[in-house]
Amino acid sequence: MTVYFNEMYNDGQVRVPYRQLEEWMNNMPAELRQMKQAQAEDLFRRIGITFAVYGEGGDPDRLIPFDMFPRVFTSAEWARLERGVKQRARALNAFLVDVYGRGEIIRAGRIPAKLVYQNAAFEKAVVGIKPSKGVYSHIVGVDLVRTGPDEFFVLEDNCRTPSGVSYMLENREIMMRMFPALFRENRIQPVDSYPDLLRRTLASVAPEKCQGEPTVVILTPGHFNSAYYEHSFLADLMGVELVEGPDLFVQGEFVYMRTTEGPKRVDVIYRRIDDAFIDPLCFRPDSMLGIPGLMDVYRSGGVSICSAPGAGVADDKAVYTFVPEMVRFYLGEEPILNNVPTWQCAKSDDLKYVLDHLAELVVKEVHGSGGYGMLVGPKSTAAQVAAFRERIIADPGNYIAQPTLALSTTPTFVEEGIAPRHVDLRPYCLVGERVELVPGGLTRVALTEGSLVVNSSQGGGVKDTWVLAE
Repeated sequence: MTVYFNEMYNDGQVRVPYRQLEEWMNNMPAELRQMKQAQAEDLFRRIGITFAVYGEGGDPDRLIPFDMFPRVFTSAEWARLERGVKQRARALNAFLVDVYGRGEIIRAGRIPAKLVYQNAAFEKAVVGIKPSKGVYSHIVGVDLVRTGPDEFFVLEDNCRTPSGVSYMLENREIMMRMFPALFRENRIQPVDSYPDLLRRTLASVAPEKCQGEPTVVILTPGHFNSAYYEHSFLADLMGVELVEGPDLFVQGEFVYMRTTEGPKRVDVIYRRIDDAFIDPLCFRPDSMLGIPGLMDVYRSGGVSICSAPGAGVADDKAVYTFVPEMVRFYLGEEPILNNVPTWQCAKSDDLKYVLDHLAELVVKEVHGSGGYGMLVGPKSTAAQVAAFRERIIADPGNYIAQPTLALSTTPTFVEEGIAPRHVDLRPYCLVGERVELVPGGLTRVALTEGSLVVNSSQGGGVKDTWVLAE
């Protein structure tokens, strides 16, 4: 039987960071808990915090499940995670500058050329472009799991447009509204500086042609996008315009925004649309979401795009296996955070091992996300394993496999009371002139008993994440 690390209890004793919460937990009657849970859901509904699940009939918007029991880290635990995440963000950006430039890591034989240059996320249109301040990925979301008191692993990196930070901020706001006494009794580091840090990060990578204070906008695909709430939420908190493709146009060497007072020049675009749609003259010609000619302005240094086109090659799940090597190659350091051991099905020996142990492993599509396109072997039926086997055999290069980790658990409010549920963590690292992150992140929780899949699209929920002050 697998033993999971419980972040609140160790050998029957409450761990230090959770000591203040034990009394709060024990003194909360079921009626009060249910009332507070209903209050939280009502706040989420009134604020409009929903997410969309594509492919479903009817109205796809859902209320994201919120768990009131916070997850807690000590300042020492967080300090290590912060160093590791920053290290990883620096290495990933160095890799992107390199592979769209001289490709030194490939020349040195540290990573296969085919894995990079034949990768679907590698954008040939970006080759030779060095973005402002040498930053490709300005917001790096690093998905972490814990398996023991000191054991943390990186599940994957998100270098394109990682979502979920609005939930990090709203989880804290709702907890402070509902349980103000908890925040008086505990010294919890704040996360509300994130919008200001994000705006500062974006402004810091304004192009050389920028004159004066940079004009920053958020480019959204529109209100049908699953993360539209977050786009509008961040624009409001940052005090910048939320725009769609038709709101922007290219004239000469610059990008302009249509306003009631006439065209206004735009310096930095925080884009929340995929590479394929940002410029129909360079990528998909049928795109109605982007700005024709945007890439020409980008190449000439007239605008900064955050994160830069082509950043996705760094968070490919096959490239992921080489991130520790990137840390050593570019930074001359040993990785602070470990990868999960990974088998690449494109390799014949790895493929044989995966097929022989399929019922024991977690298998993922190289470009998959949101908990889709994956197999959790120990939680799957024989028929599901057999069907997935055929998919792997048909296209081995599309899959990687990892051992089923014993994800840590935290106390979670469920219908029966309080029970342990598996969690992960996504901190958001901002990369501009500085590399920084707020003390916290998005904790996702698998609300179904025994489930290891935390994605909201697969029934997961969210929690507030506390980092205690020293």
